[in-house]
Amino acid sequence: HAGTEAATAAARAGARTALVTQRVDTVGEMSCNPSIGGIGKGHLVREVDALGGVMGRAIDAAGIHFRMLNRRKGPAVWGPRAQADRDLYRAFVRADVEACPNLEVVEASAEDVLFDVSASGERVVRAVAISRDGVPDELETASAVITTGTFLRGKIFVGKESFPAGRFVRDDPYTATAEPPASGLAKTLEVDLALPLARLKTGTPPRLDGRTIDWAACAPQPSEDPRFCFSYFDQHPTQAPGTVLCYRTATNERTHDVVRQYEHTLAPTTTDGVGPRYCPSLHKKVERFGDRGSHVVWLEPEGLDTDLVYPNGLSGAWPRDVQEKIVQSIVGLETAEIVQPGYDVEYDFVDPRSLDHGLGVRGATGLHLAGQICGTTGYEEAAALGIVAGANAALSALDRRLAAEDRRRLVVGRDEGYIGVLVDDLVSRGTMEPYRMFTSRAEYRLALRADNADLRLTRAAAARAPGLVGPERVAACEKRAAAVDAGVAALEAARFAPAKWGPAFLEGTEATRSDARRPHKTGADLLAMPRADMAKLEAFAAAEGVDLGVDATAADTVAARCKSPAAERTSSFVRSRLFSARSSERTTPAFRR
Repeated sequence: HAGTEAATAAARAGARTALVTQRVDTVGEMSCNPSIGGIGKGHLVREVDALGGVMGRAIDAAGIHFRMLNRRKGPAVWGPRAQADRDLYRAFVRADVEACPNLEVVEASAEDVLFDVSASGERVVRAVAISRDGVPDELETASAVITTGTFLRGKIFVGKESFPAGRFVRDDPYTATAEPPASGLAKTLEVDLALPLARLKTGTPPRLDGRTIDWAACAPQPSEDPRFCFSYFDQHPTQAPGTVLCYRTATNERTHDVVRQYEHTLAPTTTDGVGPRYCPSLHKKVERFGDRGSHVVWLEPEGLDTDLVYPNGLSGAWPRDVQEKIVQSIVGLETAEIVQPGYDVEYDFVDPRSLDHGLGVRGATGLHLAGQICGTTGYEEAAALGIVAGANAALSALDRRLAAEDRRRLVVGRDEGYIGVLVDDLVSRGTMEPYRMFTSRAEYRLALRADNADLRLTRAAAARAPGLVGPERVAACEKRAAAVDAGVAALEAARFAPAKWGPAFLEGTEATRSDARRPHKTGADLLAMPRADMAKLEAFAAAEGVDLGVDATAADTVAARCKSPAAERTSSFVRSRLFSARSSERTTPAFRR
């Protein structure tokens, strides 16, 4: 995901680009949960789309189950999330990559990055050493982006067994092959560039055969109807498939007893990798929350034409027979069969404090990093870093001959987007565990909503990195911005008497008070009231014979702006970058392995 966004961004920004991958058929592969978005993560997907990225359009085309998380709270923390058909998602991404102008896909293994040394003694990217079917070759380039995911000296664990690999990838629905790790690049980073490396770990649950699940014993969770879109550019994806039901079940005390009984079958805790705090294995949940009698398990189909089911919440790298005992202790899964056992993967990452805010490696002109190599976890964080690194790699190559002060760079500020928060957190503070995005990390979160990412970023990106966002996207953004302004103006112009709006929007004792003490309210005022939303306001206005005329593509943003007008004014007024121009020259703090 980091690689595809980086490659397509670089190509759109005007650089002739090569995407080097060990297997072309795995471009767009969803190695873990086939889902996109969530709280905080959904904001990143919308921002990637606002910058012209692939992910938003891909999930719109391949999504089979849509939910807006956190709807009971304010719109600033709503989290769009969708379950994907794994095969459709991969096919869309691969087709988009192969159709991208300026971009060529090279099936090979990247072994090394080669440098020249400038007159000032700084390393400058010259080429990437690759191996095609064991035959060495070089790709000359002025810049490179490394997006190794979990492959950088990757090691897979199943029980106490371990072997070098980056992940399992499916050959067909019922068999999988381990892909080899990237070891040569680790030497380049650690030895040649003297970058500080450490280890992280992530895990994935077993895949179940849906034909062996007792669905009637589980609680169904339907997809939202109507579904929403992640992409601002295409609000009506023509390739959208149908939707499916997901189901909810839960672990129980018997499950937890099995987890405790077979703790000794897991890999020893002396392994170097630090696992994710916010997406822990079932073993860690039972260990940390011993007072809880159950933990939720979501049963999520992996596609429309497959029986594979992803049991979200059952991550753990026990031996296969232990995993079967755990699974079959859960209501609805008593006869469930495991198609592919869960596993953990441990891998190297680079201390992100070695990078600047454009994700360039300090002291190595033209070299950029993105994705899990920077210490993040999740498709969405990887895509966000990929699009920034790819755009800056292209600008670095195109502006190589310019004076340093004239070179362009794409940097998103913390006040402009969650991508800015993500990058700034990593390069300023670093991380010692897999970094996951949350809305609580953004101090400007009231203004950085998922509904207005295009208005915040599209026009700015078109100015800072010409070509990254196409003219048709900029035109669509301008049209939506005008529709939002027109919608807000229409709501502020519509006025309603207290005798009309009182019964519709007040509850309890408030509704019984005299209308004489209430003011007239505009449509914008009514939207700002508790429990009011655009659907309720439009229904009320229609009953009063008033057509508000708010464009459907602008409705969410209009409603959010009316609910928190002060937030956007404050964000625009207090434009304070939380890093200085000199931050890119900071020395990297000591990093403990």
